[in-house]
Amino acid sequence: MTDNLIRSRGRPRGFDIEEALVTGQRLFHERGYDAVGLAMLTDSLGIKPPSFYKAFGSKAGFFDRVLDRYSATVLPLEDMLKPGRAPEEVLAHLLERAARTYASDPQTRGCLVLEATRGNDDGESAPLARAVAEQRRDQIRAFTALTHPAVAETVTDYIASTMSGLSASAREGMSEDRLVSVARAAALAVKGLLRQG
Repeated sequence: MTDNLIRSRGRPRGFDIEEALVTGQRLFHERGYDAVGLAMLTDSLGIKPPSFYKAFGSKAGFFDRVLDRYSATVLPLEDMLKPGRAPEEVLAHLLERAARTYASDPQTRGCLVLEATRGNDDGESAPLARAVAEQRRDQIRAFTALTHPAVAETVTDYIASTMSGLSASAREGMSEDRLVSVARAAALAVKGLLRQG
């Protein structure tokens, strides 16, 4: 029996957590948090609301798990920001990969996390997404500070702003080629910033 299978009193409930998160990720990315209601979620997952609540606590709790999964699988910074490589190469690779990823699927353009940060401050999704975005900025800052501490904050802000712009431009329909051109131009600017530190 797998760890991913939700259990109740030793028996499987009949749905797989990982599959549920993949489905939720697609729905939230395509439609946005507010447009995905509980009925749509439970219908898509093939479960009843009580099972959903027992597994995830709430829609916000489910979305938080989706954001974690998205961050770990779509642009896994833990894998990309490895010490030992030249920071300008790593950060250039990050920007280009983001550009390609944000444009790769017409149904899910942009970054799920960054687009969710633009939501209503009083809602549930934006604060959750902002926490994930800040954690990812912290990772970039820590990586950059290993070799260029004097400019780590500025480089991080520049990378974060560029990725946010790439995501928004992808959502607006900018082509992958154009996004990659922007990412490469930004990588040159990052290289210049690193030379100052």
